[in-house]
Amino acid sequence: MSGGGFSRRTALAGGLAGAGLLAFGRAQDVLAVPRRGGSIRVATQSSSTADTLDPAKASVSTDYVRIGMVYEGLTTPDANLRPVPALAESLESRDRQTWIVKLRRGVTFHDGGDFTADDVVFSLLRHKDPATASKLAGIAAEFASVRASGRHEVTIRLAAPNADLPAILSQPQFAIVRKGDIHPRGNGTGPFRVRHFQPGVRTVGERFADYWMPGRPYLDRIELIAIPDEVSRVNALLAGDCQMINAVNPRSIRRIEASGSHRVMATPSGLYTDLIMRADAAPTGNPHFVEAIKHLIDRPLVKRALFRGHATIGNDQPIPPFHPYYNPNIPQTTLDLDRARWHIAKAGLKGVRVPLYCSPAAEGSVDMASIIQEFGAQAGLELAVNRVPADGYWSTHWMRHPMTFGNVNPRPTADLLFSQFYKSNGDWNETGWKNERFDRLLADARSQPDEALRKEIYGEMQRIVHDKAGTAIPVFISLIDGYDKRIKGLHPIPLGAFMGYRFSQHVWLDA
Repeated sequence: MSGGGFSRRTALAGGLAGAGLLAFGRAQDVLAVPRRGGSIRVATQSSSTADTLDPAKASVSTDYVRIGMVYEGLTTPDANLRPVPALAESLESRDRQTWIVKLRRGVTFHDGGDFTADDVVFSLLRHKDPATASKLAGIAAEFASVRASGRHEVTIRLAAPNADLPAILSQPQFAIVRKGDIHPRGNGTGPFRVRHFQPGVRTVGERFADYWMPGRPYLDRIELIAIPDEVSRVNALLAGDCQMINAVNPRSIRRIEASGSHRVMATPSGLYTDLIMRADAAPTGNPHFVEAIKHLIDRPLVKRALFRGHATIGNDQPIPPFHPYYNPNIPQTTLDLDRARWHIAKAGLKGVRVPLYCSPAAEGSVDMASIIQEFGAQAGLELAVNRVPADGYWSTHWMRHPMTFGNVNPRPTADLLFSQFYKSNGDWNETGWKNERFDRLLADARSQPDEALRKEIYGEMQRIVHDKAGTAIPVFISLIDGYDKRIKGLHPIPLGAFMGYRFSQHVWLDA
């Protein structure tokens, strides 16, 4: 199954059991024999009282790890970002609009209940209920109907053809919950069952003995915590208080590897920290202001100084250069103080004090804010940088001021990125930006059977975002995890930290 090329009959089928799963392991671990038992503590960089056990509400890395431990989706991404079967054994469609989903048999929930088509129907349709407050409500609006066509078969009809449905269903928010579970509290089919959950503090998962995948998981217990400060996370890893951490600063790599007991796993990815300029606020809604800010960013400096080269230069649109749909013909935005001065003057903002909010919660944003502030001063723009704590940043500050920073995890398809962050009614339309032509092109791309034309459409969408949207994307950040070298089975999946947040069923602790 390719990233977008399908024959008349589109199918996703296969199995995850047996030796095939060993492909997820590190090259040096493939011949190793997995060992049962053991407990690890995993630390991420973000947590708050908004932490959730409801997949539909998951929005930060700690949520994604938790959901990956406790629940499963119909599909899951492999190391090449292709969707492969999980709770679904196959997904087939002749027209990309009506999909037949064959479900895996013999799967049980943590409470002992059987997994059936009714659970899938309930799980997918709950995203369309406003009371659920789903983070993917806009995506779920594509589901024209979802019905059980057998005890272990579901028929999904979309409002319009979309070849990316198998990848869309791999998103953590679309994980399957038990029918009738209006407020999910951890009753999933995943490899770990919840033994303790305290939002903003910790989650403890215990091995689910009746997990459908033979022999999995290998670990007996996983404790998930958050340590917002990167230096403190690294110290905890090196002291043995944690066995896995994410969001390692490149400056810490040498220190971790010098310990002799730890390693790092670096993965180029589509992760980015973006500067958000709200279209519905002043002065950020002024196109001249937006252009000025974009020309105040020294992108090579950000790559070199902030990420020690572990990044790829960005160009103010969310598709990275290594993506198959990337448009290389968009002129690269560069540091240009003369152009910035001109736009500042046109906006009438010379000498005006403009607040800018940053936080350690958005990786690299504090240093990025300082760089933009310094060049802004040279161009006649006074930026008041407000550094706020990581705790509560996403619920209190992100998108709540005219200028804040976001931190966007990779998505398996261009459609998901554009639908969630740039579509007029997108669930995470960070800037409040609306563009009718962009919305029309998004719908056209989903149903376009010609792959070359589809790439052309996505290319135009990138240009529109680059030229019109209020997001500045300086670089795409490589994912860097640190871990105790006794942990085996890890392999980079460029959708997020810790194997795209789905490490829990794959790793084991070597003696």
